[in-house]
Amino acid sequence: MYLWMLAAVVAYFIKGLCGFANTLVFTAILSFGSVNANISPIDLLLGYPANVILTWKNRKNLDPKVYIPLAVLVLAGSIPGAFLLKNVDARAIKLVFGVVVVALGAEMLSREYSKKRVPSSRLVLAIIGVAAGVLCGLFGVGALLAAYVNRVTDEDSSFKANISAVFIVDNTFRIILYSALGLLTFDTVLSVLKLIPFALLGLFLGIKCSNHMDGKNVKKITSVLLVLSGISLILKNL
Repeated sequence: MYLWMLAAVVAYFIKGLCGFANTLVFTAILSFGSVNANISPIDLLLGYPANVILTWKNRKNLDPKVYIPLAVLVLAGSIPGAFLLKNVDARAIKLVFGVVVVALGAEMLSREYSKKRVPSSRLVLAIIGVAAGVLCGLFGVGALLAAYVNRVTDEDSSFKANISAVFIVDNTFRIILYSALGLLTFDTVLSVLKLIPFALLGLFLGIKCSNHMDGKNVKKITSVLLVLSGISLILKNL
């Protein structure tokens, strides 16, 4: 249980700092001793209040033009997701998405070091948005979602507000789905109740740190986490 407490603090510190990647960190720490079927439901329930807190804290920066289309895409991603999971090797899909996420993260990192700011193509944004919706709807992976929101927002608070709002929609859908599949049990809820204080501690420490950091540095950390997310997807599905 001590490892779970540590994982909750570290994962949600990153969440408070960057607005995402808690699932990547939480799963990475716990995957050596627990199966994903036990980790994901707990992270899902821990993530819900974290996303509500981040959305509320940064509510002044919410942009309906950003989060509403993405929320629709995430929900729509469950439709092709059902078809793909039934007819296509999910590992192959994750491998492809992993390569794309690494490329986008590296490109975003180079943007932060570049003196010239090149505007994003609408076509590229549209492709990333659709792919983000499918990936998040399929597997609950928010890496491409972060890549999209990072491109269409300028401030750290705006990034956190809009991506957290989309995650709330995704979390709500997945809680209903997991409940229907019997993945959310009484034992899961008990574990979450024990871990919530540690997750909230990590979240608020991350928020405090981000308040004292330069926005560009936060974006650089976000880009690095995207690259790590992509590499994680690739390695897990080779």
